[in-house]
Amino acid sequence: MADVLPYKPRAGEIPTDPGVYRFRDAEGRVLYVGKAKNLRQRLSNYFAPLRTLHERTRRMVTTAASVEWTVVPTDVDSLQLEYMWIKEFDPPFNVRYKDDKSYPFMAVTLGDEAPRVIVTRNHRIPGARYFGPYPKVWAVHDTIDLMVKAFPIRTCSDASYKRAMQTGRPCFPGQIGKCGGPCSMTVTIEEHRAMVDDFVAFMAGGDERFTKELTKRMQAASAAMDYEAAAKYRDKLSAIEAVLGKSALVLAADEDADLFGIAEDELAAAVQQFVIRGGRVRGVRAMTIEKEIDITTAELVDQVLQRAYGEAADVPRRILVPSLPDDALELELWLRERRGKKVEIAVAQRGQRADLMRNATLNAQQALIRHKTRRTSDYIARTQALTDLQEALELEEAPLRIECFDISHLGGTNVVASMVVFEDGLPRKDQYRSFNIAETTDDTDSMYQVLRRRLAYLDRPELEAGPEIALAEDANELSADAVIQAKKKPRFAYPPQLLLVDGGKPQVEAAARALRDAGHTEIAVCGIAKRLEEIWLPGEDFPVILPRTSESLYLLQRLRDEAHRFAIVHQRRKRKRDISTVLTEVPGLGASRIKTLLKHFGSVTALRAAQPGEIEEVPGIGPVLAQNIHTHLSTR
Repeated sequence: MADVLPYKPRAGEIPTDPGVYRFRDAEGRVLYVGKAKNLRQRLSNYFAPLRTLHERTRRMVTTAASVEWTVVPTDVDSLQLEYMWIKEFDPPFNVRYKDDKSYPFMAVTLGDEAPRVIVTRNHRIPGARYFGPYPKVWAVHDTIDLMVKAFPIRTCSDASYKRAMQTGRPCFPGQIGKCGGPCSMTVTIEEHRAMVDDFVAFMAGGDERFTKELTKRMQAASAAMDYEAAAKYRDKLSAIEAVLGKSALVLAADEDADLFGIAEDELAAAVQQFVIRGGRVRGVRAMTIEKEIDITTAELVDQVLQRAYGEAADVPRRILVPSLPDDALELELWLRERRGKKVEIAVAQRGQRADLMRNATLNAQQALIRHKTRRTSDYIARTQALTDLQEALELEEAPLRIECFDISHLGGTNVVASMVVFEDGLPRKDQYRSFNIAETTDDTDSMYQVLRRRLAYLDRPELEAGPEIALAEDANELSADAVIQAKKKPRFAYPPQLLLVDGGKPQVEAAARALRDAGHTEIAVCGIAKRLEEIWLPGEDFPVILPRTSESLYLLQRLRDEAHRFAIVHQRRKRKRDISTVLTEVPGLGASRIKTLLKHFGSVTALRAAQPGEIEEVPGIGPVLAQNIHTHLSTR
């Protein structure tokens, strides 16, 4: 592969102005659209030596056959043009959005003569004002039922309304007092429009002026002994308070904001958008994003905001994000044009905002896990994943049984390893294993030791599992004592078709050496390197790059993540049982004193049972340190 792209522009040809650029393939299809404050500086990054580029970026520029750019007057213009082109061309290397579902909204048809409130998933009703999205349809209906008690606007269909206006007979909601629309002959169209305006104002901000105003009117009516009017105001007040009580006050009562929580890995991201009006969460929207080329969190936030507000009519006063985009000022100006007022983009750093951001991020993390596991739980997707793996790794058969290994340690101490097993693309948690590694030089040596121990079971199935190989009764709630005392499980005489290791070329070569030394070269081995999600094979100088959307890559990712999780669980529990590690947590207690302590008492049990006075007898241990040691061991 040539290290210089044939379509690289000549030196000085690219302008230094702001603008938008497009990469095209040989057929003229737009592959990627980006913006830049300085086109020459930005594009020079893509035309750096290919070996220095991120793998997925390298794949994009080598797929492209040309690049073109358009200069614009300002950075805001480049933002607008980038959004238009991404929407028009849908480039495959830009981030790809996939909403988790079609969310229901509450819509008020302000374009109608007598506006009505409806539940809809249609975002294109002319003149409508939308509120939400809501997680469930019933949540919208509940809110509407409460709201029309305070603001009895029209809820009937257009056909019912026209028929009622022609016949002079109110529609059914009007007959039972749930609608104050014109067809009930109790209000005029102008009076109804005023109620609609109050409805919209309340929903837009949870404006508590209505609560204060109704309270004042109720008290005035009561003082005037107009108890019937006072009762009506009381009922409306109860309805408004019920709506406000449906959602907790998460920010200041006058806060209108959208908050974006993001969880991401190298290939995908999940976004949770909390719609906050009047300090209360009025709606939640979730989306997943597939990333083709490497982008930072700040760049991802930039793309998410463009997507969220490109056609949105409801832009809040403040937008809270986990990381500030480089062009935050341009985004604020772009959003100001849509809102007609000032918009602030800020990072949620402390207080209620930070707490809410943590909640949104947690929801995003769970959504990302669901997104990744949903694909491997589907039979068709699993079959496709195994077939793709067979082809990509050039295996003789599909790897129906895959075992994945990971090494975990804390600064070189308490080294452990994990083995997770997937059969037919699904986890076999009853066959997970944890390994303790007493002595090792580095991660590659640890990997070699673990694989030799595992491979021994292929030739000697009569081997019994000892404490060094823990049988996982429950991979999620692993109890070391219960595990070691567990009944013996079937031996691992059934060989895997594929061994997967967490790591790059060094770890893969160590695994291949273990297979050769064990005489099991018929078993395939590969490694997955987390930084670029690339697949390494033994003896190869370049990795295998699986498409980011491939089912096979998702399967390997899940195996790797599960092995990592399982290793961490075992490593943490081992540290708790390791008296040396526990003692290092005591301030003022170093390695030499720990060695002296253990030598003096002869056993961990005797040290734990010792009183402060007995510990103080050890040379170099004073009364304060002795008390600290006793207290620390008593609480562990």
